[in-house]
Amino acid sequence: MRTRFDEQLRQLNVELIRMGSLCEEAISIAAKFLEGDKKAPVDKVFALEHEMDQLEHDIETRCMRMLLQQQPVARDLRIISAALKMISDMERIGDQAADVAELTRYVADTVAQGRLHITKMAKAAVMMVSESVEAFVQGDLDLAHKVVAEDDTVDNLFIQVRGELLQKLKEETGDPEAILDLMMIAKYFERIGDHATNIAFSILLILLNGWNIPLQVSTKVMNITRIYDTIHIEVMKNDLCAGR
Repeated sequence: MRTRFDEQLRQLNVELIRMGSLCEEAISIAAKFLEGDKKAPVDKVFALEHEMDQLEHDIETRCMRMLLQQQPVARDLRIISAALKMISDMERIGDQAADVAELTRYVADTVAQGRLHITKMAKAAVMMVSESVEAFVQGDLDLAHKVVAEDDTVDNLFIQVRGELLQKLKEETGDPEAILDLMMIAKYFERIGDHATNIAFSILLILLNGWNIPLQVSTKVMNITRIYDTIHIEVMKNDLCAGR
């Protein structure tokens, strides 16, 4: 019975890595198109979003089957719970990448209007998503912590972009519709950063519960196990406050 459950966990791991790679690809394409790369296959983002939606359904089904058939307890139950939280955040990143891709059609030829900081913000959000996926694949606790810390960078860039765009509206120096579209894009990237942070927290929960931990980080797990409850409480607080 345990052997079968371990095999299901391995399959779950593979599916999570696949969904993470799709998530990373979608947001990277949307950001490149925003930066002015006309060769970026922006239409592919919508196909990737659809694939992520299907994969989310498949992973949810697998997790529910594991819960019903195997009746996991303690560590295994927390692993499955963290995996479900991860795919929810990944799916939302996919949705928001599609929203960004749609809006970039209308601002791709617009110059300035906060573009300098919004492209910097896009790169920072893409980096967070990429690093959160890599942290999961490599079982890297330090990288997961780095993603959490980087959320402040994206938040601060959003404040800068918002200020720049509001100033443009006041001065009436740009296309109001394009400015509002850029404001929405900035907000989507800010939310993507939040979801990447949530993924990093989920990774910490998974690693702290002993799933897929490389030998080189096993001692680190022993040293920081004591903060598990604190992390779990913070994740719950963030979810309740943000409504995610």
